[in-house]
Order: sequence, then C-alpha cells, then structure tokens
Amino acid sequence: AFGTLTDRLNGVWAALKDEDDLSAENIKAPLKDIRRALLEADVSLPVVRRFIKSVEAKAVGVKVTKGVNASQQLTKVVADELCELMGGFGGDKLALKDEGEGPTVILMAGLQGVGKTTACGKLSLFLKKQNKTALLVATDVYRPAAIDQLKKLGEQIGVPVYDEGVDGNPPEIAAKGVQKAKDEGIDVVIVDTAGRLTIDEQLMGELKATKLATGADETLLVVDAMTGQEAATLTAAFNDAVEITGAVLTKMDGDTRGGAALSVREVSGKPIKFTGVGEKMDALEPFYPERMTSRILGMGDVVTLVERAQEAVKEEQANQMRDKIMSATFDFNDFLTQMEMMQNMGGMGGLMKMMPGANGMSDREMQEAEKSLKVAQSLIMSMTPQERQFPDMLVAGASAESRRQRVVRGAGRADRDLANLIVMFGGMRVKMQKMTEQMGGAAADVGLTPQLSADDLNALAMEGVRKNVSPGMVRRQKVKKVPKAEAKKAEEVGVERA
Repeated sequence: AFGTLTDRLNGVWAALKDEDDLSAENIKAPLKDIRRALLEADVSLPVVRRFIKSVEAKAVGVKVTKGVNASQQLTKVVADELCELMGGFGGDKLALKDEGEGPTVILMAGLQGVGKTTACGKLSLFLKKQNKTALLVATDVYRPAAIDQLKKLGEQIGVPVYDEGVDGNPPEIAAKGVQKAKDEGIDVVIVDTAGRLTIDEQLMGELKATKLATGADETLLVVDAMTGQEAATLTAAFNDAVEITGAVLTKMDGDTRGGAALSVREVSGKPIKFTGVGEKMDALEPFYPERMTSRILGMGDVVTLVERAQEAVKEEQANQMRDKIMSATFDFNDFLTQMEMMQNMGGMGGLMKMMPGANGMSDREMQEAEKSLKVAQSLIMSMTPQERQFPDMLVAGASAESRRQRVVRGAGRADRDLANLIVMFGGMRVKMQKMTEQMGGAAADVGLTPQLSADDLNALAMEGVRKNVSPGMVRRQKVKKVPKAEAKKAEEVGVERA
C-alpha cells in the first residue's frame, strides 16, 4: 500500500547524507519532498501541514549522534512523528470483557461495498484463534445476499450465525442474538449491520437503535483504504453520529496509496484497530502504528513476519523439516511444502516487504520472483511421487531424458525451466550437505541420498541452454587466438620435454 511513498522517502534521505547537523536550511528541501510525497499518498492536506510543522520543530537544532549521519537522524524524527500520527506505540486493542462478565458486543458499521460482511467473518476467526468463542448476527435485512454470505462464511470458519431472515427488525434481531450468546456462554457477539450507498438519517437512526438495544462495547467502522483521505472524513462523520470506538481498514493489500492509514486517527480522533491485508479469511491483522511506520520507511516488519511464520508453520512441521535438512534427505516434496508455507504467509511479495533492506526490490522483480515460484510449483506437480522423492531420476539413467520431456509437457513449461529448477535444487542440497557436515549431521557420514553430481547438473544446465537456442542460430564457442610468440615458446618446451 505504501510502495510509492516509501520510494519517495528513500530519495529524501539520500539528499542529506553529506550533512553533519540538522538545521532550518538543510532540512528545508527534504521537508518539501516529504510534504509532496504525503500529498501524493492521498494524505489529508491539514494533516500534512500539521505533520510537517511538528517534524520541523523537533528536527531543527537536533545534534546528530556520533556514528549517525544527518539523514538517519531525520529518519528517526520522521519515524517518531509518523508513529504518533497513527496512534502512538502499541496502538489500541479491542475492549474485551473478562470471562464471566457476559459477551462482548461488537457492532460493525460501514457503507456498502467496503467489505463489511467479510470483515465480520475475519474478525470472528481472529478471535477464535485467541481462544474466544464467537457468534455472528446478521441484521442486514435489506440485502438478502448479505445474510447468505455471512452464513457461508460462518460455515467456512466454524462460527455459528444467528439470523431471522429478511422480515425482522434489525435492532430486535441484534438484541435476540446477544441474548442467545448470554444463554450459551459465548464470549463475543459480532453484529453485521446494514450498509447504504451514502450516509443518511435512516442508516444512522438504525445504527443508534441497534447500539442501544445491544449495549455494544465496541462500534467499529469498516472503511475502504482505497478511498484515501475520504476514509478519514467518513470516519469522522460516523463518529459524530453514533460514537464509534475505532476503524477497520480493508483492502490495504490493493492499489491504495496509504493515505487513509495516515489520516484516520488525526482527522477523526479514533484509532485504526485492524487492517485487511488480503482476501483470505485469516488476512486480518491488528494495527500497530510502529510496525506500519517501519514498513513505510522501508525498514521491514520483522515482528509481524515472525508472527505469520508461527501461524503458518506448526512446530511439528518445523521439526520435520529440520530433521530432513540435518539428515540430508530434503527432496522436491519438501521443496513444494516450503513454497505452500510461503504462500500461506502472504506470498513472496508480502514477505519481502517485511524483510529489512528488501525495499530496494522493484515491483517488477517481486513479480518475477512470484512467477518463478509458480513455474517451479507446476513442474514439481507434474512429477511422479518417485521423481519428487529421488531427483536423480530426472538427471541420470536411460529414462532421464524421456522423464524430463514428460514433466515439461505436463506442466506446459520449457526445457530451460526444468533445467533451472533442478540446478537450483541441486545447489541448495550441496549447501545443506556442507552445513550438516559442519554441524555434525548425518550427511557427514553418509552424504546426500540421493545426490546430484556436479557433472550431471552442469550437463543438464548446458542442455537446457542448447534447447533454448532457435534453429539456425547455433552458438559456437569462439576460438581464442594465441600470439605467435606464446605458441613458439610452448612448442620449444614440448620439444625439450620429449
């Protein structure tokens, strides 16, 4: 969401690298660029003005710490202000009741088309992972498809849904849902309210009545991050009418410029509590201003990366993979499992954005990396179980050539793609062998089983290159011309030895 903003800010830091201290003169140009970058990211103009004024006040006169240059010092000032702009360190959590105090009621409000019903399902799954029981209540009686959608989502994630069809009264339906949760000892009730194309008195009146009938503890406004600074204005309008407690920004993984995340808190005075980062039901993350600041400044987000890894990779799977590596039996099945785990964690692009220092990769390079993984996955899926377990079968033996042709045809790929995959895989295993030898693993005694030899890998790589040459365009190795003096000298040496 912040790709363009991150690129622009990186250019700002580069302009200050040769400065020793921060002064009103040398930060004038960088602040102008920061202002322009924020406006291009669709941050509200009043917010940008207040932000720049605050950064200037705190940056001017700051002594640059020894071992740190001026650009790094300004980066810290901007990082602190960005974090504060979005709510300060740690962010705001849901106000969940303690066990035995009755269900926590969360009212989900918003306009049509912002992903409100889906956000209800995502939030219930998020709470389920926190060992909380949840009940979804469908009160959007004006759009029958919304009730069906919520039922489908509830069935998908294993969360019960309470509804009375399209004939009931929304506040009454919500109140009955809360009573049902009390009777069954459910921890959290999530009420999916009706949306409108625009804010009107009927919508606000119904929300107020539903909030009063349920005694809602949290009223979350679901807003589309792609609307930019308009999301902040919308949040302020809803807050004035029904007193919301926070916002949920959806579609943060899309083509949005990120202005909504930087404007909502400042304009409305209400915090962002969650962000939607994908279409899958588990693609909902708590909003942490300090982590978002780190991503905006291109510093990655290691904490979120570790949390995603813990969710996607079970301890048993991690132990099995470690044993495979240590015993040198890593095969294509394990390689495929690793790729699937990566997809569950947000894909190559999503992971690289959270890696410190990876902001130098362009979107094109990210897409190429994603594409190469898909190519590798399709080739492995085209192999037989035996070929996945014993990669040698694709390199050595009388049937190796026909096996490779079948795999390539089945995957709809080129010979070069399979050659590159096997060479890359073989190189990985050689590194694993060296690592396990140093650590005293099983490979130190038995070697890799099976093992692709360097000669086989080189031959396969050259074969892939040859097959990539068009007919009539054969590449011949150039013969190096040897100087006459060198040739004569070599001939004399040969005669002496004879």
